[in-house]
Amino acid sequence: MKILVLGAGAVGTAAAYYLARDGHEVTIIERHAGPADGTSFANGGLVSPGDATAWASPEALKTFIHGIFNHDLGIKVRLGRDPYLFLWGLRFLFQCTPARKRANTVPKLRLALYSRDCINELSEETGLAYDDRRKGILYLYRSQQSLDAAVKNYRFLAEHGLPIEIVDAKRAAQIDPGLAAAWQHFAGAVYSPIDQTGDSRLFATRLAEFSSKNLGAKFRFNTMVEGLEIEGDKIRAVRTDAGVFSADAVVLAMGPESGVFGRRYGLDLPICPVKGYAATLPLEEESLGPTMGGADEDRYIAYSRLGDRLRLSSTAEFTGFDRSFGPENFAAMFRTAHELFPGAFDQSKAQLWAGLRPMMPRSVPVIGQARYSNLYLNTGHGHLGWTLAAGSGRLLADLVAGRSPEIDTADLLYRNW
Repeated sequence: MKILVLGAGAVGTAAAYYLARDGHEVTIIERHAGPADGTSFANGGLVSPGDATAWASPEALKTFIHGIFNHDLGIKVRLGRDPYLFLWGLRFLFQCTPARKRANTVPKLRLALYSRDCINELSEETGLAYDDRRKGILYLYRSQQSLDAAVKNYRFLAEHGLPIEIVDAKRAAQIDPGLAAAWQHFAGAVYSPIDQTGDSRLFATRLAEFSSKNLGAKFRFNTMVEGLEIEGDKIRAVRTDAGVFSADAVVLAMGPESGVFGRRYGLDLPICPVKGYAATLPLEEESLGPTMGGADEDRYIAYSRLGDRLRLSSTAEFTGFDRSFGPENFAAMFRTAHELFPGAFDQSKAQLWAGLRPMMPRSVPVIGQARYSNLYLNTGHGHLGWTLAAGSGRLLADLVAGRSPEIDTADLLYRNW
């Protein structure tokens, strides 16, 4: 089939790879100048099934409400800017019950575990290198109270297939010697040994090159999607500012823009753009930096070791499609990073960035056929887009081909939402 993939982030590029590997004639349309120049440009770098607990929860309800009034928290909410955010918030709050939290976490974890295996298999098949490290991730907690609360969530993940180890602060520093100067600030950590890290932009860029060279995939960059041409129950073509592209099937993988675009064609895609900030720094003294990925959970700050670089990320900000940022957005991030890894980096050399996560109220992506017989969705991955990219791409390719997927698709397909 002739398939158009709309969006060349980590999610769209992975889907294009699997579709092209199946023998389809694949063209990827992307408004930016290259792969992963949007949401996937500088995310936290964590491939983290250990972070699969659904955002929507009783705890998140309290934080969400506090974030409306206190903008110094790791979560910031500005409802007045966008009426649609208010409606999205209502749907999000509906999911914030203990039962819905468990129900949403299970498929998210299932896909994350599958996707982690897929990305490793893909990298072995293609020979891709993307500054990956397969050493696990430490989820660090500063108080015994926050650690005890987190352990309840991780026990649930463990019951559904995630290996974990609950460790004290000294053990955490043994697992990651980069924490030698900071372990005394923590009560303990949850160690997820199968989690890993990697540069999503490097992954998408090299996978695009591989798919183009070896599988015949065509990438059309600097091309803006303007609309769909529909006949009956099928999409006949996609209109762009570079012309009209005909297709036998279309995959919508436009990240945070997917919801706005989909609503023009009757799709119920409640995707909210959730802003996050990231800083990438060269390590001045590599021995003083982390050897793996981690998160200071009480301060909402994640970090990754990407080759000889340190990636920091923080904040969930509900402010619409605003991607602006200033030095003040990174001050707390740098204070914590200096505390964790003193002497490891010079913050004046940081590459600063802000991007938007495409968040569904359930915190679970939507994948599969929707409304039109040849339209497929692969979007709404939220804060785990990098983690879920390979698995959702492979699942999508199975659905397009009419094969039985390798994992249970319950609560992952669009019609289940």
